[in-house]
Amino acid sequence: MIELTEQEREELTRWSTSRTLAAGDVFKAKLILALSDGVSYSRIEAELKTSRPTIARWKARFEEGRITGLEGLHKGSRPRAATPAMQARVLKKTQQKPPDGSTHWSCRKMAAATGLSPATVHRIWSKMRLKPHRLDRYMASNDPAFEEKAADIIGLYLDPPQHAAVFCVDEKTAIQALDRLDPVLPLSPGRAERHGFEYYRHGTLSLYAALDVKTGEVHGKTARRHTSADFVAFLNEIVKKTPEGKDIHIVLDNLSAHKTQAVRDFLEGHPKIQFHFTPTYSSWLNQVELWFAKIQRDVIARGVFTSVTDLSRKLMKYIRAYAKTARPFRWTYTDPSRRIRVTE
Repeated sequence: MIELTEQEREELTRWSTSRTLAAGDVFKAKLILALSDGVSYSRIEAELKTSRPTIARWKARFEEGRITGLEGLHKGSRPRAATPAMQARVLKKTQQKPPDGSTHWSCRKMAAATGLSPATVHRIWSKMRLKPHRLDRYMASNDPAFEEKAADIIGLYLDPPQHAAVFCVDEKTAIQALDRLDPVLPLSPGRAERHGFEYYRHGTLSLYAALDVKTGEVHGKTARRHTSADFVAFLNEIVKKTPEGKDIHIVLDNLSAHKTQAVRDFLEGHPKIQFHFTPTYSSWLNQVELWFAKIQRDVIARGVFTSVTDLSRKLMKYIRAYAKTARPFRWTYTDPSRRIRVTE
């Protein structure tokens, strides 16, 4: 049994009936009041839903320090380090170069410079969507007629002429037929597919491709050389593939092989074909570049080719399979007002 003074009983009674104090303080006040009234441990266990060791611990704490002994011993968490001011400081430093001469910050390097933990720096960067380890490259077009050419090509995509076919044409040159000298170790649980570093190059070839903007189908052709004659031969194949009488609009880049006398002669003999050249350094306007990126990932990057013929066979096999599920690209141009103005 615990003896309480009038002041202690009054204070503990106020605690036990409070609706604003922490639940733990209310519990401890009720426990001490019950002990002072001579209530048995078993009854206190049932009424307060606690245990005998807990009752004994708080009884001993009260007898040692009285009401002060009922206060928690935990000092609480440290003040938050990532204050708004500190976050602003991290943002400013991240946009500057590190003083040690390196090109960008790491979590540990920023943590050492600011006194924060690496985890805190990572949370701040994630919140602000900062990725110092990433680097994106770009190429700005210096074509004085950029807006007119870009608007012309985008118009073909968004509102193509009636009774006309629109093709995006380009060539992927110098595709290497690489053969691995060591056996390829296949994928297995817990281990990625592995290729040996040593390779043998059998040669190279070029891949001509024409993407039908309406259907997404690709017409392809491989060639050992990359000449104007090969390009004209590919254009003739596009003409044969297109229903007779249709106008043909072709989007292509400014490669010298696309502007030779042989090409001009071809255009004079085919007045229904019209070229639309992309602005300089603006290959992203040509949809076939999206497909080239796809075949690079799916076939070329990890491919093993025993000969140039084998490379050609695998490329054409992929093109034939792609035609069965081809879909037009959902091509978008974000915020045209940034670079393209409507000409009054």
